[in-house]
Amino acid sequence: MTEEQDKQPRPARRAVLGLAAATAGAAALAGAVVVPPFLHDPPTSPAAAAPPTGRFAGKVVLITGGTSGIGEAAVRAFAAEGARVGFCGRREAEGARVAAETGARYVRADVRDPVQLQGFVDDTVKAFGRLDVAFNNAGITKTGPLHELSVADWDDVQNTNARGVFLAIKYEVPHLLADGGVIICTTSESRRPGGAAYTASKQAMKGIVETAAMDYGPRGIRINAIAPGTTDTALVRPGLPGPIWAGFKKAWGPLNVPALQRMATPEEIARAVVALATDEFGYMAGSTVLVGGGPFGGGPMRMPAGFPSSG
Repeated sequence: MTEEQDKQPRPARRAVLGLAAATAGAAALAGAVVVPPFLHDPPTSPAAAAPPTGRFAGKVVLITGGTSGIGEAAVRAFAAEGARVGFCGRREAEGARVAAETGARYVRADVRDPVQLQGFVDDTVKAFGRLDVAFNNAGITKTGPLHELSVADWDDVQNTNARGVFLAIKYEVPHLLADGGVIICTTSESRRPGGAAYTASKQAMKGIVETAAMDYGPRGIRINAIAPGTTDTALVRPGLPGPIWAGFKKAWGPLNVPALQRMATPEEIARAVVALATDEFGYMAGSTVLVGGGPFGGGPMRMPAGFPSSG
């Protein structure tokens, strides 16, 4: 210690000990606080603290069904464009993985449950202070001839796809009325054998989008839908081993997408969603945008011989 340092006033020993005890007590208390298992905050890092850049810098984006497939790709795409992203899904392990890899905020929520879904929407707004874009993407399928489809399976598809979109818009709109914003829903032009439940739910979604766009367009909220062509996701892949699935995709393309002769990737569909959410599409409302790779790319599917029909 130098002479100059020795001249500096020293805190009383009792004060130092008291501060140390208080600090230790606070640390112990903080250690006792457990984050609920359904909630995963974005990780903090110097990079995360840097001002965001991109088309959605400073914007808040909410995504349902963001734990895999198109939803996961959208989480990544919006985050890469500078958005603060909150997303939900039922599979907690997958949600935690996507949150850790993207810095997005994950809440475990089931779109069939109005309490959980409203909680997710409100949590996102509370965490980030606002809402600018909502991508209602969650969806499931149950396939089979209509007379063999159980009532429970029919209801599950309708409740997830159509009712889930109704609930999502219901809870999102109040947060968008003040400043306006964008809502995009994932629908489909799919019509194929065994797909009555899925097709009915997606056509219902289109009706919701078209009418809601008229209700809220004058109030600054643009509502549209995107209809992906068949995309290489778990929703489509019928549990086939990798080599068989690769053969399916190779045979599927020429039959169903004459222009591009292949399935879409989730990233391609997500880029279309991001584009639709920008102001460049500011005059589009109540529309369904087909991203299908060409004629028939999102419509009736002709299955290659020997492969099962899937959603």
